[in-house]
Amino acid sequence: MDIRDLLTARPIAHRGLHDGNVHCMENSLPAFEAAVNRDFAIELDVQLSADHVAMVFHDESLDRLTGESGLVAERTAAELRSVTLSGTDACIPTLAETLAFVSGRVPVVIEMKDNGDRNRQLPLAVAGDLVGYSGPVAVMSFDKQLLSHFRKSGSPVPFGLTAEGIGGPALAEHEEALKLGISFVSYHVKALPNAFVTRVREDLGLPVITWTVRTPEDVETTRLHADQMTFEGFIP
Repeated sequence: MDIRDLLTARPIAHRGLHDGNVHCMENSLPAFEAAVNRDFAIELDVQLSADHVAMVFHDESLDRLTGESGLVAERTAAELRSVTLSGTDACIPTLAETLAFVSGRVPVVIEMKDNGDRNRQLPLAVAGDLVGYSGPVAVMSFDKQLLSHFRKSGSPVPFGLTAEGIGGPALAEHEEALKLGISFVSYHVKALPNAFVTRVREDLGLPVITWTVRTPEDVETTRLHADQMTFEGFIP
């Protein structure tokens, strides 16, 4: 699937179609199933376990989303798989498990989170999980080091820059990411319009998606200045 079609054909559910972590938790298999049932694309986050397995989880720490505390990086994949997400029966899934669950039914956009000294290992783990996956999928990150290592992995999966900011230094730094061969940009909706996004869309012809869209104003900003939205808290 062409990267533009992959990203723009349908709205993208931020961390799956969850309910604000009341009964259906973000980055959980139930949230992903809910997105599939509505034919939304899925955005999800990955962190690296102690034994170098890509886990679908946003935070560095377990505290906010589980009844436990401590760092994701300090637990093995098996240990993390046994942790339930607060108030539910859902567990923290691996990326491999999640891809098998979605099985190409809708596009998946994977955001690699900053893992500090292990920023080489996380892209390799993600690239490894993507080998043989035939569904529509893309990878992105705020961190250019993560993107560079993903490119060096040799994976054919398209990758893009997650970005924010409106000041000159921020926009100049984003320009550096273009040298990595990114295929798209995901930009903070509150920072639109800006010169970098305009250049990416109009001069380079790359798709731009927005994050995270929560209001009618955000929807309109996306319509005017981007190609698709990553949404949360409502049904488009």
